[in-house]
Amino acid sequence: MDHLIYTAYSGLTGSMVSQQVIASNMANAQTIGFRAEMLNHQPTTLKGPSIEARAMTQGDVRGASMKQGAMVETGNPLDVAFTGQTMLAVQGADGEEAYTRRGDLAVDASGVLSNGDGRPVIGDAGPVTVPPGARITIAPDGTVLAATPENPDQPPQVVAKLKMVSTAGSKIEKGLDGLFRVTGGGALPVDEEAKLQPGSLEQSNVDPTRVLVEMVEAQRLFDMRTKLISTAREIDEGGAGLMRLT
Repeated sequence: MDHLIYTAYSGLTGSMVSQQVIASNMANAQTIGFRAEMLNHQPTTLKGPSIEARAMTQGDVRGASMKQGAMVETGNPLDVAFTGQTMLAVQGADGEEAYTRRGDLAVDASGVLSNGDGRPVIGDAGPVTVPPGARITIAPDGTVLAATPENPDQPPQVVAKLKMVSTAGSKIEKGLDGLFRVTGGGALPVDEEAKLQPGSLEQSNVDPTRVLVEMVEAQRLFDMRTKLISTAREIDEGGAGLMRLT
């Protein structure tokens, strides 16, 4: 009976992790450039001096789906979309370099170019800053151009070039902040062949219909495991009652 309860309890723990992942995906179904999180379940057998009778379920986030999201034209010159395995380098909250597909860029009050998460965008010389009041455009190769309203006849000046990288052949992992980082630390090199689509945004690659189905399935599985614990309790009480009669 102990084996049944232990296995069912570990299954309940895995179900809770599944619900957290599903809730995160559903909450970010409309987030620009979001990559759906993927969960991995695997049985873990507890080895001991006697028979290996217990096997608990261990679930953790395996990574993220890198499937291309839908492209939407916005006409905003600061909106950029990436294709293939290209990612944009940004500065994380810890000050280290991280990567994202979110390309809804804007210039804050201090002149720093950042994305919709408020992460400063990294260029060829660190975080990109632009002149105050300048009209900013971004070329397909990632070059940031600034035109001053005071000199409309002058051609736009190059401010920086966005650092675009390719994740091909590199092992990256997704953090709790939604950003990707190189496993074990470090930074990815610049991909000189990378291109972006100005005036467009890549939508989240989460399929809302599929997520709803996964939520229903996860809830039913949780209920089944709860009933297993209740059944084990009833059997245990019945066995204890027979012992008292004896």
